[in-house]
Amino acid sequence: MQYRLFVKNELIIVRYGELGLKAAETRRRFENSLVNNIKNALKTKKIFFELKKEWGRIYVFTDQINESIDVLQKIFGITSISPAIKTNSKIKDISKVAVYISKENLTKKKSFALRVKRAGTHSFTSQNVAVQIGNYIVKATKSGVDLTHPDFELFIEIRDKNAYLFTKKIRCTGGLPLRTQGKILVFVDNLDSILAAWYIMHRGCSTVFLISNKSLNNILKKFIDTWHTNHDVVVFDNKKAIYEDINDVASKKKCVALVTGHSFYSPTKDVVSDLKLLNAQINIPVLHPLIAMEKDEINKKLQEIGIKP
Repeated sequence: MQYRLFVKNELIIVRYGELGLKAAETRRRFENSLVNNIKNALKTKKIFFELKKEWGRIYVFTDQINESIDVLQKIFGITSISPAIKTNSKIKDISKVAVYISKENLTKKKSFALRVKRAGTHSFTSQNVAVQIGNYIVKATKSGVDLTHPDFELFIEIRDKNAYLFTKKIRCTGGLPLRTQGKILVFVDNLDSILAAWYIMHRGCSTVFLISNKSLNNILKKFIDTWHTNHDVVVFDNKKAIYEDINDVASKKKCVALVTGHSFYSPTKDVVSDLKLLNAQINIPVLHPLIAMEKDEINKKLQEIGIKP
């Protein structure tokens, strides 16, 4: 019987790294936060989806694969994703999908490798699957096997009664899910301070932005939209009462620390004096994620997160 001719990616496998190292209760809390962040981001972008969670994996079922990939790549806590096809865990059915995918990507001049992982109780091993399906692919495509430097890789994950097949792992942002750590106040007076916010968000902190430079307002709004976060933004004009405003906003918003974009690269700014004064005037701890970074390093990272220096 011929397998369905409309085989296509129907879901995205979502992986996360650091969460798996946490204690059971903390892990559940972090996973729930990540699931909620994914749901909120996809809904905001008007993407229709169904989400399912298993131990160590989140599955996003959607017809809008490309749009969903763009969103998921910018969600903190996700380490990698893979557009995938789902079938059952019977080797004959996995083989049909594997051969279909391989025919779309292989010729007799190309080599391939199967990367098989298995979780659960089955009558076969991962090696059994690789050998049997590999033989089917060789017969169907006349391609050779090269486990070291293949032209094409096909990944197969068998988890209990289901199997997932995919051809790539897309690297994502990593870190910890937003809102799993404390709330941080970010003092935004230049582009560097937005990068400092990114680093603190990467560690799971929610943020409140306090802007002293209105020209950065549109850039900040785009940054918040790009990284799928709904954070408070407070704008103030009273430069003479800057420390009072910082302490006031931090108290009202219940922020546990302040983040700035200070670094030692500036040859014209007395950074040490600035930091000494800041620490003397602010009632909460002051953090400086960029303090030891070079200017070229900062500019490169700004471009990576979507901000043009």
